[in-house]
Amino acid sequence: MDGKSRQDIYPGLEVDIILKKDQRSGKLTRGIVANLLTSASFHSRGIKVRLEDGQIGRVAAIVDDN
Repeated sequence: MDGKSRQDIYPGLEVDIILKKDQRSGKLTRGIVANLLTSASFHSRGIKVRLEDGQIGRVAAIVDDN
């Protein structure tokens, strides 16, 4: 899953996000979702979330723990 649909993302989920400062390089940051900041059901660049460590970015990928 690519993180563009709000219904796929929920608190406690492990995700890779792109921080604002890393948008040019595309560097990913892994963490656990604390809360969702995008209210729309879909966003073309990824749903914006706050991780448990306080970092904010757009979801690039959902980590598959299966």
